[in-house]
Amino acid sequence: MHEPSRRMLITGASGDLGKAIARALAEQGWQLLLHAHRNRQQADTLAASIEAHGGMARCLQCDLADAEETRTALATALEQGPILGLVHAAGIHHDAPMAGMAEAQWLQVIEVSLHGFFRVCQPLLLPMARAHFGRIVALSSVAAVLGNRGQSNYAAAKAGLHGAVKSLAREMASRGISANVVAPGVVTSRMSEAAFSPQQIKALVPAARAGTPEEVAALVAFLCSDLAGYINGQVIGINGGMA
Repeated sequence: MHEPSRRMLITGASGDLGKAIARALAEQGWQLLLHAHRNRQQADTLAASIEAHGGMARCLQCDLADAEETRTALATALEQGPILGLVHAAGIHHDAPMAGMAEAQWLQVIEVSLHGFFRVCQPLLLPMARAHFGRIVALSSVAAVLGNRGQSNYAAAKAGLHGAVKSLAREMASRGISANVVAPGVVTSRMSEAAFSPQQIKALVPAARAGTPEEVAALVAFLCSDLAGYINGQVIGINGGMA
């Protein structure tokens, strides 16, 4: 169990994966800052549920595509003390074949997943270094490893996280800070149920099933634990054997 003073920021906490990750980290004793943009009500509901079960959580609202808004939100949160954990689960899809993709589609996806990671991570690093402790996990995708039709923007944004996190691990490991990537494959969610039939999942995934948000959350929670401090700079797939 972590000390209550250890705070964790989870971006994209209102999504299916974000919710499962939040619950798993609350069980570890992290005090949670649940980021949301448009889905503030869902994040507030999640925070209330976590607190009802003995955890600690509150919402942090900002648009990760807005640098100034994100900077202000983080500065306010840091006034209450260091944030020693970050799970960057925020991301958006705007799919199209590259031949028909508008520049706005390309930029919007990269703004949230890749630029958003920099905007939330960079202000936390010096406080983590002063505390000689930090846990950073970025959520990627099997699409960043294998590619996926219609998702060149999404795959590029997520693959960019791989390089950023590997470099960050080399920069910060001596200060007790770990930085890793978790790259899920097909995971049960409203989005995946709309995109894949059971027959398609059996053809795509050697395990012949979709993963669950709780399985991904268990991996993320382990990487954020004290026991995982020597795992650093890794891209860990959780995809039923797809890659």
